[in-house]
Amino acid sequence: MRWLALLCLMLPAPAGAETIVAGLSHASVAITTDFTGEEILVYGAVKREAPPPGGPQLEVIVTVEGPRTPVEVRRKARVFGIWTNGAAVRIDRAPSFYAIASTRPLPEILSETENLRHAISIPRAIRAVGTSADAPDAPAFVDALIRIRGEEGRYVMAEGEVGLAEETLFRADVRLPANLTEGSYRVRLFILRGGAVLDWKEQVIPVQKAGLERWIFNLSRQQPLAYGLLSLVLAVAAGWGASTAFRLLRR
Repeated sequence: MRWLALLCLMLPAPAGAETIVAGLSHASVAITTDFTGEEILVYGAVKREAPPPGGPQLEVIVTVEGPRTPVEVRRKARVFGIWTNGAAVRIDRAPSFYAIASTRPLPEILSETENLRHAISIPRAIRAVGTSADAPDAPAFVDALIRIRGEEGRYVMAEGEVGLAEETLFRADVRLPANLTEGSYRVRLFILRGGAVLDWKEQVIPVQKAGLERWIFNLSRQQPLAYGLLSLVLAVAAGWGASTAFRLLRR
């Protein structure tokens, strides 16, 4: 069976098949002390052996996903006039950052079957298996997480923001915020017709701290004692400098 699978991969694509040829403006992103965010350009073309087929028009979806981590979402409850932590739901994995750019609104171009298969929409990208055991209204906690991270600029919907020319050339600009989590960011591109995915491509952008930011981060993890002493020295120096400047201004 293995040789049959290899033979299928070697066969040419069917006539009229449409595939993606794409690239990124950045091979990596460095987080420095003055990092304020970065804009990633995703561009490409649709490769085909024949003219575009008739019927539904071509659509493009671009997603950028940050590292996934477990998240605990808590609901505030008022007890005797005091706000305290109430029920909590633990979500298995949620992207630290997730952006979607598309040629048109997702419900108009993406079927639920394909969304389930590829986990394209934000709710599908969040793995919340077993949350119903934590609280009867667990979906409300997932909705709250999406709303909060949307307000923070970490979950972004840019429907209608992908430019597509002649059903061949496309481009999308995705803004990465300043509060990025270090790790590998997965960029996926999909082309669709009639709600069905024709082809998709994935690339990875490493996001790492660099320069002084990286040195301080490594010091705090590898030599916590030296990091603590350095922080203490800097705090004392800052306090002494501020006190000296204040005395000079009073003269």
